[in-house]
Amino acid sequence: MGCPDEHRAIAPLRAPEHVMRLERMGASFQTRLSFMRQLIRRMRSERWRLERLRFDLDAAGHGVAVYAAHGPQRTYSLIAYTHEIAPEQRTDRVIAEAWDATFSFFDGVPDDADIERLRANTPRQESGRFRSSELTLARANKSMRLFEHVVESLAAGRQPDAARLADVGYLMRTTAVYGSGKFGCADRAKIADRPEMRGPFQAEMLTVYLIRWLSIDLVNHVARGRGGARAVDLDANYARYLGIGNATGLGMAPFLIKHPILINNWVLARETALARVRALPSATAGQIAGFMALLGRARRFVGEWNVDDEAQMKRIHGLRLELGALESWCQAGLHRSCPWDAMHLYAEQAFSAEGQEFTASLLLEQHGPVVDALGDEMSAPEPLRLRPDMSLGELRRIIDTHYGWALTTDYSRPEAVQRFWYYSQEKLEPRVGDRHSEPGADLEMPIAIAREVSGLRHRLLNCDASLEVADLLVEAPEYRSIVWRVQIAPNCPYGEIRDNLLGAGQRPVDILRFKLAFFGVSKFDPKSDLWTRVNMYQGAPLPHEIADRRETEWVFPTRPGRLSSGATP
Repeated sequence: MGCPDEHRAIAPLRAPEHVMRLERMGASFQTRLSFMRQLIRRMRSERWRLERLRFDLDAAGHGVAVYAAHGPQRTYSLIAYTHEIAPEQRTDRVIAEAWDATFSFFDGVPDDADIERLRANTPRQESGRFRSSELTLARANKSMRLFEHVVESLAAGRQPDAARLADVGYLMRTTAVYGSGKFGCADRAKIADRPEMRGPFQAEMLTVYLIRWLSIDLVNHVARGRGGARAVDLDANYARYLGIGNATGLGMAPFLIKHPILINNWVLARETALARVRALPSATAGQIAGFMALLGRARRFVGEWNVDDEAQMKRIHGLRLELGALESWCQAGLHRSCPWDAMHLYAEQAFSAEGQEFTASLLLEQHGPVVDALGDEMSAPEPLRLRPDMSLGELRRIIDTHYGWALTTDYSRPEAVQRFWYYSQEKLEPRVGDRHSEPGADLEMPIAIAREVSGLRHRLLNCDASLEVADLLVEAPEYRSIVWRVQIAPNCPYGEIRDNLLGAGQRPVDILRFKLAFFGVSKFDPKSDLWTRVNMYQGAPLPHEIADRRETEWVFPTRPGRLSSGATP
């Protein structure tokens, strides 16, 4: 249904059963509500001052560095320890025991005693000892093929090859950024009420942004150590184009299942933003020109997105064709009544899920005044409490109304429960096993929401509808968690992944991409159905540019041009 002639405050939100399916979640893209984008806007609008406090590295780049982010009320510091490690120790696996760099994100400015205490613990990561002054713990490895090329080029007095920068896109790649109370670091409650940290994952996002700064400083420093007076620094356009890589596996997936209220708020904010933009009655000439420029940049960005995974590469090729079709549609479509709604409907009818979600991302870009404030609604309040006085009849009604998608599967069929998720003590990470050929199903993680709801519904068939939840849980306390989820479902329509996560053929990487898109990453590069590499902060302003309050968005960065051999920033 298109937009009527009169202005609407909001268009219909996309239905949860449409949005929260794995196939569509696995086609997610960043938006201006993504957490990295929110952080950069805040730092710019509040004119944060970013400062390098310490840089005690030897010629090879090994030592300690401290970077500070000074906000209006508080300062946060990244303490970085860079190390020499053997090539065989450099791995993306969470079970690694050594890294090129390890980091503590510190609440305030560390003194010498803090730095020495953390020097003894941060490189040990999970086996170290930490205090509530530490907000996150992280580690990263160099992308050696690009890092060495950039160092050699700069040391010789020339800029690196732009094509090689575009092929990788980052100098270092994080393999973990831990927060929210892990390993003795500060609990989320310590910072949740601070304006700058109230949004989801803001401490983690600031950690990664400062790591990016270190990676650029590090490559310049090592190049000067090798090249001496002939060395040049990395050009600012090249530095801005480089982000921070990230390797993400199954460890991220259970988070989405464990936090339905939070996930609902993320998606509800995004869907509300899309509905607000669709409701706008017209587009000005300036908005049309701006959108066409944005679309052109987006087409170049997608044209530079290449991966080894054949299935994802096929989707990228399809997206390139769809963006070309969108550009043709815009020639007339943007001049009609309610053009943004018409664009959304065109994409829904003509494009793949990948094209539809990319179009949704595009639609939000130019409309900060109606979109950005929704970022304040993406956190979660205190969890709702279980209601023991709810009647079992009401509980059954909620299941029938909100969980029809979970009740259509026959969980007695082997393929319906093919997979099981468990936490590997040996590998220290979540894993997926085959229930019918591998041991360990008795240690299954509680993420099978669809099956549990179906089991609860079956149990309620033999219960008196006038009884209360408390009566059920006295007899069967194992249902407590799933009863709570069912009770919150009417208020959290986007809180559930509406698929059977145990079914054969499901792709956990779809869950990872969904969450990473809310972080604000780009260049999804799946390495299997179980893990992916991505790029964070590619194109983002450099630290010295943060205090420049000009409203320039950095989405869809494209490969910078070549420079003369002696060019410097």
